[in-house]
Amino acid sequence: MFCDAAALTASSGCSSSTRLAERRDLHRQPMSREDKEAQEDELLALASIYSEDEFKRSETAPGGEICVCLDLPPNFSVAIKGDCASNEYMGSFESIVSFLPPIILNFELPPGYPSTDPPAFTLSCKWLSPSQLALLCQRLDDLWEEYAGGVVLFAWMQFLKEGTLEYLKINSPYEIQVCEFGPQCIKNNSGISDSCSATGPAEAVIWDKRAIQDVESVAALIDCILDFNEAQQKKCFDSKWYMCNICFSEKVGSECTHFKKCEHIYCNACLKDYYTVQIQDGQVQALNCPEPKCSSVATPAQVKLLVGEELFSRYDRLLLQSSLDLMADVVYCPLLNCQTPVMLEPGGTMGICSNCNYAFCTLCKMVYHGVAGCNITTEKLVEEDLEEDQDEKLFEEDLEEDQDEKLVEEDLEEDHDVFTPEKLILVREEYLEADAAGKKLLEKRYGKHKILKAVERKSTEWLETNTQQCPNCNASIQANGGCNKMICRKCNKDFCWLCFAVLSTENPYDHFKDISSGCFNQM
Repeated sequence: MFCDAAALTASSGCSSSTRLAERRDLHRQPMSREDKEAQEDELLALASIYSEDEFKRSETAPGGEICVCLDLPPNFSVAIKGDCASNEYMGSFESIVSFLPPIILNFELPPGYPSTDPPAFTLSCKWLSPSQLALLCQRLDDLWEEYAGGVVLFAWMQFLKEGTLEYLKINSPYEIQVCEFGPQCIKNNSGISDSCSATGPAEAVIWDKRAIQDVESVAALIDCILDFNEAQQKKCFDSKWYMCNICFSEKVGSECTHFKKCEHIYCNACLKDYYTVQIQDGQVQALNCPEPKCSSVATPAQVKLLVGEELFSRYDRLLLQSSLDLMADVVYCPLLNCQTPVMLEPGGTMGICSNCNYAFCTLCKMVYHGVAGCNITTEKLVEEDLEEDQDEKLFEEDLEEDQDEKLVEEDLEEDHDVFTPEKLILVREEYLEADAAGKKLLEKRYGKHKILKAVERKSTEWLETNTQQCPNCNASIQANGGCNKMICRKCNKDFCWLCFAVLSTENPYDHFKDISSGCFNQM
């Protein structure tokens, strides 16, 4: 993709430049009082009309810089297609934008302006080709001629802002043209390039020295277009007012957060409270848009801006930890002072911590023992026996202080060697329904360790009976009514309660509409 074939011819460009040069030579004279006043008035007027982003007056000379952002039509598309070998670019780019980088007019007012001499200027732009910029330069020269000695800068700005697209016949989709030879074309002293592949050797193309396509590379141009469009959209968003659907207050955009995927907008104060509670509760996988049934997720940058550095550090740590927990090939170093995530080799039982170099068995979490069997069963039994001995010791000490010592001894004699499974269930139910004093007495009678083991066993039995495991992260989940489309609160995945298939995040209900599915019409 190269220079536009519709550029100026050498003859027309040279005649215009020659005419302007002759006028400058004919009217070399000291600045008159009228010209000085006209220049000062015009510069003051521009400074009062336009913002500092649009007009910057020079501090060293009568001149300045004008930045003109065009008003693009809705859904305006720009594209770069094919290849440009000089910029080492291969491939294509296309995007819908609301803003394009500005056309920049740098000017200096000569002593004879506006009575006799036009402003000296250069015109630069990243997305207009040198030939298109040359056409605009010629049009600015023509406007100077039409104003016949009057001030012309405001007219130039109005034309560039409102007339550029129509004058250059630019419509959507607009294919950006990048000169193959870059600066070589612009620096050609003759003003003519006979190498532009878009026009062929039969037609010479004029390059106005005042026209500059300021492009380092096509890749840099693409980045510039996208970054500028995003920055301008943010600037427009920050200046408007929006209604927050949580607190129902109107807030300026700079105090709101915009979810780009769903276009929902909420004020920062409400989102901060909402996300703070979730992060403190460890629900880092579900920092979604607060809109009901909306699947948009806040970006890490948005979360950090809302909750601050300290809470974001907790969010970042928990998010990494929860992500690692979902990975079957990741475990943590067993050393309590390390706890570094360790990647496992497929099918292996040895893990080596990259932080402390501790080699351990992934089954028993002890020092790696090679082909020898794990001692986990024996060690666990010894540990449980020690816990029971400690409980019995504490139990005996408590009995000495208990006023109902005789009653306790009688109960123990009754229960000796008859602590059947049925009796265990009855004691467990009595313990769960008892108050603090009752629980303490039962712990004295039967041993705290035995009762807690019974309670733990009941919890395990309840989980096995009343819950199912999430097919994505294996978390225990209980169906509490509703349809068969379930959401895991740990990993935030949708799945089917009937067949335990993980469902599409975008369209989870399609699973129940698929005729070939065994769950068709069973939502």
